[in-house]
Amino acid sequence: MTPGSLGYRTDLEVLAMSGSRLDDRGDHIVVSTPTNPSYWWGNFILVDRVPGPDASQEWLDRFAEAFPTAGHVALGFDGTAGRAEDLAFFAGLGFHAEAQAVMTASRVRPPRRVNRDAVCRELRSERDWEQSVELRMGCQDRPADAGPGYLSAKALANRRMVRAGAAAWFGAFVEDRLVAQLGLVQVEEGLARFQSVETDPAFRRRGLAGTLVERAAAHGFERFGARRLVMVADPGYFAADLDRSLGFATVETQLQVERDSPLTVPAG
Repeated sequence: MTPGSLGYRTDLEVLAMSGSRLDDRGDHIVVSTPTNPSYWWGNFILVDRVPGPDASQEWLDRFAEAFPTAGHVALGFDGTAGRAEDLAFFAGLGFHAEAQAVMTASRVRPPRRVNRDAVCRELRSERDWEQSVELRMGCQDRPADAGPGYLSAKALANRRMVRAGAAAWFGAFVEDRLVAQLGLVQVEEGLARFQSVETDPAFRRRGLAGTLVERAAAHGFERFGARRLVMVADPGYFAADLDRSLGFATVETQLQVERDSPLTVPAG
């Protein structure tokens, strides 16, 4: 199965580069990260389409078979269009259903507000990466991303990609405190994917994210030889408006569901 979705295609490429396993089973791909089992979107199934209500239970069963000890359920659905309402079966079972915007840009405009108070640079030291984990813990609002074990393992995978020259991680520092960060991964020739754009809640609305995106984009164009950048965002969240103001345009919709506990529905 080759994903038709640019969002999922680049997701899988980043995951493979960071050490996850991809098991192609024809109509779906099982993604697993044995070194980080609590990483929801490193342990999920990508289905080739949104199933109808009669077929949806099958994918819960397949997830349970593929991940018998998982404390979560995560399913992605390939495609380039759709709405969260298409996932009503799963939403009715308590899943969080999302229709994310896959956005691209071939050039990035300067942000409307440039932050000149923070020092923006690549993460380098052990302390920088420790702060990266601390910042992620402070920014997460769902159990999927709350565990320090998951976050530390994810940071190690990110560092491996940086050391291999396939990625760069940038941070905004105020008095040596990391208050915003993001990653950029070269996934294919001419294509780079943004990762984990996040800002400490106490430092939001100060132009930090836009300043970092512009800085990382310049790195992608100049150092990675990227001709197109990919960003995935919640279309209803303010970050999507920021991305649009920088020159990103929505090209696809990416559908997914998740919940923080396994669930099966009795047959019949």
